[in-house]
Amino acid sequence: MLTNSNASRHAQPHDMAQRFGSAVLLAAICLGPAAGHAAQHAAQHAANAASAASPHGDVSAADAKSAREVIQAQLAALAVDDAKLAFSFAAPRLREMFGTPENFIEMVRTAYPVVYRPSGVAFLKPQWIEGELVQGVHMSDESGVLWLALYRLERQKDRRWRITGCQLVQAAGRVT
Repeated sequence: MLTNSNASRHAQPHDMAQRFGSAVLLAAICLGPAAGHAAQHAAQHAANAASAASPHGDVSAADAKSAREVIQAQLAALAVDDAKLAFSFAAPRLREMFGTPENFIEMVRTAYPVVYRPSGVAFLKPQWIEGELVQGVHMSDESGVLWLALYRLERQKDRRWRITGCQLVQAAGRVT
């Protein structure tokens, strides 16, 4: 459970990332130059993998549209603090890990402010990476700092897409 302590709020998502890998939002925020460099390296690796030929071929137009709609719907829910709706777009493993919509939105609010309240959003072409659907989204925060959010999604038994995690990397540019 999240507490009111800043140390606890910021430590818990990192601990969860260590434990569950890409199933949670991975922080590149406020971790210092070494972590920022490592995150940029990871983003470059993901971009290189995305440009390589995929055994799944291109993401179909229908899957691309559905994945984008899920992310847009979660961002819209976050924008109005609808924790229950935002939480509903997370995959079952992620929902199980956070337990409640309130825990989930508190983690996003405190550790990932650009996802919680992006100033700008631009969707990239989705790609298959290592058998997963990955949707890149450029976001800018209220200070004009650019971010790359790499959302991973999985299709559920009911055929709907759900978010399994999001790797966030600060970009070199700035919106002015």
